[in-house]
Amino acid sequence: MNSPHDKDADARPGANAGGAEADAAPECTADGVPPPWLRRDVSRGMRMVLPVLPGMIAFALAVGAAAAAKGLSLLQSVLMNALVFAGASQLVALEVWPRHFTLGVIAGLALVVATVNARLLLITASLQPGLCHLPAWQIYPLLHITTDPAWLITMRAQREGASAPSVFLGASLVLLTMWMTVTTLGFGLGALVGDPRRFGLDLVMPIFFAAMLVPLWRGARRAIPWLVAGVVAIAVQKLFGGWYFVVAGALAGMLVGGFLDGGD
Repeated sequence: MNSPHDKDADARPGANAGGAEADAAPECTADGVPPPWLRRDVSRGMRMVLPVLPGMIAFALAVGAAAAAKGLSLLQSVLMNALVFAGASQLVALEVWPRHFTLGVIAGLALVVATVNARLLLITASLQPGLCHLPAWQIYPLLHITTDPAWLITMRAQREGASAPSVFLGASLVLLTMWMTVTTLGFGLGALVGDPRRFGLDLVMPIFFAAMLVPLWRGARRAIPWLVAGVVAIAVQKLFGGWYFVVAGALAGMLVGGFLDGGD
């Protein structure tokens, strides 16, 4: 696979570019990167995401039921789930969904969704090294279906030598198919959908994330940003409520991690 940074017709993958061209080369290189599309890694991503499905199914049912309760049509619900594809922000927006819309109300809803989804800026930035070799027409559709479980699975599998795009695609396709199917089912069931907490299904995703983080352990010092992010998120949630804790925890962990990296 030719490196996207080769400018000479006779350049070879992995060849060292000399002089000023080497100095100007971006960080994204093809050296040591597996082929982007491998069937076995697509299947691997599909298998790895299966443990999180019970919790996400319960969540998807709740989002579909909330859309029905707020008076959205089935078409509106389907379009929201396909175009937004961000369950947490959708549920928050539906909780404050107004009866009448003004420009101010629309701006407020947009701000709420942007706040809850701000963590995706960090998530997609961390995916850049594994996806940067793809053409734009492949990268941006993948980024649209970014989810927390697919990101975490991809980061773990990439550290183990797997193809990041393939694992990410496999996990994301399973989650996207489940999401569109189950939110539609939840819309149809409406008020018949019970509280997932009654069955402990709200614990499935936190347990899944905790288990997936174990292989990413790089020593106690590297765990400090995780601890800081958790403490700040809990404190902000207790003090202010809402969903501000998502952004506050992410920013706190990012800042601490940046200082620790700078001190290395």
